[in-house]
Amino acid sequence: MLALRLARGSRPLVQLRRLLVAGACAGAGFLLLYVLAEAVDRPAGSFPRLVWALVPLAVTVQFAVAVAKADPATRPREGMDAVGLGPVRLTLVAAVSTAVSGTLGSALALAVFLHLRGELAGLPFDGAGARLLHAGQPLPLAGALTLLALVPLTTAAATVLSLRPRTPQPPQSGLPWGIALTASGLAVEAYAGPGGLGMAAGWALTAVGLAFAGPGLTYACGTALQAVRPGALRLLAGRALQEEASRIGRPLGVLCAVGSGALTASALRAAGDGPAPLGPLTGAAAALVVLCAAATLLTAAVDVRQSRAATRAALLDLGTAGGLLRTAAVLRASALLAVCVPFSWGVAELTSLALTR
Repeated sequence: MLALRLARGSRPLVQLRRLLVAGACAGAGFLLLYVLAEAVDRPAGSFPRLVWALVPLAVTVQFAVAVAKADPATRPREGMDAVGLGPVRLTLVAAVSTAVSGTLGSALALAVFLHLRGELAGLPFDGAGARLLHAGQPLPLAGALTLLALVPLTTAAATVLSLRPRTPQPPQSGLPWGIALTASGLAVEAYAGPGGLGMAAGWALTAVGLAFAGPGLTYACGTALQAVRPGALRLLAGRALQEEASRIGRPLGVLCAVGSGALTASALRAAGDGPAPLGPLTGAAAALVVLCAAATLLTAAVDVRQSRAATRAALLDLGTAGGLLRTAAVLRASALLAVCVPFSWGVAELTSLALTR
């Protein structure tokens, strides 16, 4: 009840974020139901399709966690322990709020799925949706509910794990692990070749590796900005990047993984080896992945900007020009683009080389 009251009394921007999470969960749930319908109609090859459908679910979970972290209602405040709202209780409130959004999205996915199959009221789109979703085959109710329950359960569990109290690690400590996982993913892709389960496992390892390497890369960008006798502008931009590395690094790494995957898919399609693991919905799944990854990074960036409001106000009170702060923000974004774009392109080239050997 407390989570519902906090959700109802939140600001419009927070409500919009929760609705976006529900929409992303609906998209992920719809893809899972499509995989289930495909498995009933064509059991052969159903497991690789399920693995590929977990990729949109993973980025949806990441987006839900980012929204939960940015929710003002779940942040510890002074005096809240006295009314029973300590860190543990606030974490549970965030998990319940995330689960509510996930459940709403799953319910919407089921309703749209059944409507397109013609099981609720008529056949829309002249029956095209019914043919795509194999309406002639019975849909296992237990399997459908199990897959749909996976969405709110994983988002809530990930929120608890992400918000639990823990000792902060240096952002550059994950860089060696990220490089090792990325190299392992490339090796798996080279061994497995295009298509199938091996390619999905290799891309997953590469994506996890880039996510681990993201904070280290962001910290390195901040260090590079301060190299060789920096002035006030480069010092301000570099120190800010180093402080923000832990919060925006992983979403940035995931977005790099998505970008490299898109470049790889384009190269494979040009070579005639473009995979379509989810059939006609492969493009929709890719769009969901890109949108969730971009929304996660944007949410983290906005949250960081809001958390730095006091520092920005203090600098302005000390006489710092507002133009200097805006220029520092542009310099930070330019430094990240200068590193992440060629880095993503390089990973995509290595992946394409591994898959088209």
